[in-house]
Amino acid sequence: MLLSNVPNKLTVSKTLLHLSVIYAPKAREVHETKLLLNVPCTVLQALQQSGLLLRYPEIDNLDVLIGVWGHKAKLDQYLRDHDRVEIYRPLRVDPKVARRERFVRQGSRGAGLFIKTRVGAKAGY
Repeated sequence: MLLSNVPNKLTVSKTLLHLSVIYAPKAREVHETKLLLNVPCTVLQALQQSGLLLRYPEIDNLDVLIGVWGHKAKLDQYLRDHDRVEIYRPLRVDPKVARRERFVRQGSRGAGLFIKTRVGAKAGY
């Protein structure tokens, strides 16, 4: 038996990818699936192997964005070892509107930049 034919730690890691697929169907609810796939692997193959497309049919929609480590990715993009595929939900509220409503609820005293104010300064400055 030749030693070159025996799989070792280095050859196995070069032929398999350690991936994780992340999806958050709701706020504060995150599903992470760890995968071990063969080397030429695309984003689409990782999504199919994760089982999340079957569990959450709303993902199988053209409106859903996919990313790898926070960067937008195409379905035919090849993955590297230890990549994290992220499935993004569409926005339900315009971020500007949400911020404005939050500011109205919290007021100028409890809103981010305006917590610390100078004595006698106007609200919001």
